[in-house]
Amino acid sequence: MRITITGHKGQLGRALQEVLRGETLFGLDLPEHDITDREAIAQAIADSDSQVLIHAAAMTNVDGCERDSDAAYRINGLGTQNVALACQRCGAAMVYVSTNEVFDGTQGEPYLEFDQPRPINTYGRSKLAGEFFTRTLLDHFYIVRTAWLYARGGNNFVTRIIRAADERGELRVVTDEVSSPTYAPDLAEAIAKLIRTDHYGIYHFTNEGICSRYDFAVEILELAGRGHVPVHPITSDQYARASAPPLHTPIRNFCAATALGITLRPWEEALQAYFECQ
Repeated sequence: MRITITGHKGQLGRALQEVLRGETLFGLDLPEHDITDREAIAQAIADSDSQVLIHAAAMTNVDGCERDSDAAYRINGLGTQNVALACQRCGAAMVYVSTNEVFDGTQGEPYLEFDQPRPINTYGRSKLAGEFFTRTLLDHFYIVRTAWLYARGGNNFVTRIIRAADERGELRVVTDEVSSPTYAPDLAEAIAKLIRTDHYGIYHFTNEGICSRYDFAVEILELAGRGHVPVHPITSDQYARASAPPLHTPIRNFCAATALGITLRPWEEALQAYFECQ
């Protein structure tokens, strides 16, 4: 299979290359390829002659999106439009990697693929714009929503917690932001299985289970040999930041698990694997 990956230098892009190494792969990423350059990205995608394009490129800095909403919509919205139109022209199926933050966090139970998105911040709204272009421009697409992604070599919650623990000697972490951590290699495995089904639609892929940022941080420090570092529980109103994330946004893998048998292991097992992978 010929597969193009946008954002192939990122933590999910690298994991996808490892999982799909038996296929013919093409990578598109900055600075050589900019998804906001309509004509250039269309030509690059056409040149790859791929059957599937996995669109992992995005502006994922949630606070950065809030500070520069134009950039967020230009990259996550219009950039995705450019990629989708290119796929439309060359007949490639597209995987759009989206987020749990398209939901508002008020439901009180895990969100299903059928629940109505209602984003409350710029990041979520810009990613939902990307979903809109994917759904309206293409017949053959997969929208894959995930949450709290991390992997080796990435700047993510895991690396930031360890760095902050080493620098400060104690941490304050919120207890009321709740979702499901997702290990990028596990997400990549799930996507690799999904694209071989031709079962198009919307899917939720996170590692199984739910935790708060506080619970996640405590487990990270324990596995990192820093369990002695104090972690003080706080609420989100005690933590100032540019963006207001939706607080309770676990997303349930119902469609892929039920229809296709694609599941991801519990988040605790995945985090253990992260620390065992040196």
